[in-house]
Amino acid sequence: MSLSVSSPERGITTVTLDAPERRNALSAALVGALAEALHDLGEDPGTRAVLLAHTGTAFCSGADLKEPPDPAAFVALLRRIVELPKPVLARVDGHVRAGGLGLLGACDLAVAGPGSSFALTEVRVGVAPAVISLPLLPRLDPGAAARYCLTGERFDGAEAARIGLVTAYAPDVDAGLAPMLDGLRRAAPGALAETKKLLTARVLDAFDDHSDACTALSARLFGSTEARDGTEAFLARREPPWVL
Repeated sequence: MSLSVSSPERGITTVTLDAPERRNALSAALVGALAEALHDLGEDPGTRAVLLAHTGTAFCSGADLKEPPDPAAFVALLRRIVELPKPVLARVDGHVRAGGLGLLGACDLAVAGPGSSFALTEVRVGVAPAVISLPLLPRLDPGAAARYCLTGERFDGAEAARIGLVTAYAPDVDAGLAPMLDGLRRAAPGALAETKKLLTARVLDAFDDHSDACTALSARLFGSTEARDGTEAFLARREPPWVL
């Protein structure tokens, strides 16, 4: 199984990315399973909020280059997280790369622990952060977005909090999540749903205005010569041909 779903614990249902041997890469199967699980939890009266967690040393390494998801399916998954009538939180204490940052951008709250690191690595394999820009750009500090999208540099949890990618950095990720989970348990479900709509309006505007163009751009770039060369180099653990 690449995904596990817990029973609600005082209203919090944990969905765990559970393919550590593949660094929880976003395969077509994982994207489909996660979308289905979120749909079901959106209608579950016992779930007040969803906690997205992970096993292994990676929260999510981005798209599975051997079994990549259809760009339109990934856009639909990100939109489902944003539109879910319940808050979605991320518990991150591992590496996050490329499309994994899109998952974080779609979540309402996120806490990063000391084992976390982040990088928007698309340009290093010959593509662009097209689809994930939809939830990310409305949230990120513009200067930081430019720097990390253009260079692919790695940054840590404290920097992720500073630039708006995650809500907080905590030396103990569960201790950092505890007051947020307590607050959600004290909130009225209907009020939570309406408040989330207010908070996500800008992000949904980005989806409405740009999702078709970003999906087409992603499909075009993934079919390009640069993407082929970059993917082959990544899988062979060597530098791509454009590195100077």
